[in-house]
Amino acid sequence: MAELRREGLAKEHPGGVVALRELDLQVRDGELVVLVGPSGCGKTTALRLVAGLEAPSRGRVRIDGRDVTTLPPRERDVAMVFQSYALYPHKSVRENLGFGLRMRGTPRPEIARRVEEVARTLGLAALLERRPAQLSGGQRQRVALGRAIVREPKAFLLDEPLSNLDARLRAEMRAELARLHRRLGATMLYVTHDQEEALTLGDRVVVLRDGAVQQAGPPLELYARPANVFVAGFLGAPAMNLLPGASGLALDLPSTRPPEPVIGVRPGDVALVAPGTGHADARVEVVEVLGHATLVHLRLAGSGAALRALVTGAGSLAPAIGETAGVRLATERLHLFDPRDGLRLELSGPTGG
Repeated sequence: MAELRREGLAKEHPGGVVALRELDLQVRDGELVVLVGPSGCGKTTALRLVAGLEAPSRGRVRIDGRDVTTLPPRERDVAMVFQSYALYPHKSVRENLGFGLRMRGTPRPEIARRVEEVARTLGLAALLERRPAQLSGGQRQRVALGRAIVREPKAFLLDEPLSNLDARLRAEMRAELARLHRRLGATMLYVTHDQEEALTLGDRVVVLRDGAVQQAGPPLELYARPANVFVAGFLGAPAMNLLPGASGLALDLPSTRPPEPVIGVRPGDVALVAPGTGHADARVEVVEVLGHATLVHLRLAGSGAALRALVTGAGSLAPAIGETAGVRLATERLHLFDPRDGLRLELSGPTGG
């Protein structure tokens, strides 16, 4: 495996359209780093620059300390797994897995050994003589992964590899990818727009927006201490509530500047109580039964700000649509942000109320 480095990497398209802004990022040997963000944020561009499929406007790409910025893809010793499986429909699973090795002139006995080994690792041994049309979506994705693994590259680049699968298969393949990464000790750079995928897979997560890094770090750190309003609203399902300071909540906030910060609170940190006994009253507008919990959409009295509460537990029944409920926020878990630039504000004292 290898270390990947991107130093001041930037990409501008004709007409001054900026796809990526001065990206500095290290993927350590054996680490799985996830680039996550909405469509158009620059994450796939970053991956293509590392693969050599696009040339950067500025900056360098290094693999194991070697500057590969101007090298073609075939000389970078990386394997890319795409959103589309890109399998050869007329070839068997065995032929698809070994195709890249044959093109490189690898001896036939070595090809057979590697293909059999990867097929066992990915649970494909019984499917080697089938063609892609005879496989399920999850099986095709495993073949696409196997085709990359069999090459034994220095690093793996994965571009939204699970986005074509249904929700159940995505969850299964996420777990499979995590196990595979641990087993191989592989260096992986993974791109997704799915924040749940990012949080569950990544050793580190890099959140991008408009071509710029918003925050990078371990998943739990980003979830617990989002650096700005964008990261706070993007990571987490259901999304964090972000309320203007003048929302009519009876909160005793610590001394902060500006005086009315944006208040962030996870839906799971909002409790429903009797009217008049919480931080505010709110009208119930929508009730979503999720099975394991109920997501209640509320409208705060007075300010009209929207708020979501995640109600869990057998004894915690949500009120009916149209009813009024009190809302109580877990004040020790509030997040405060500057309304001018969206950056996180550090609490200077305990909150209450």
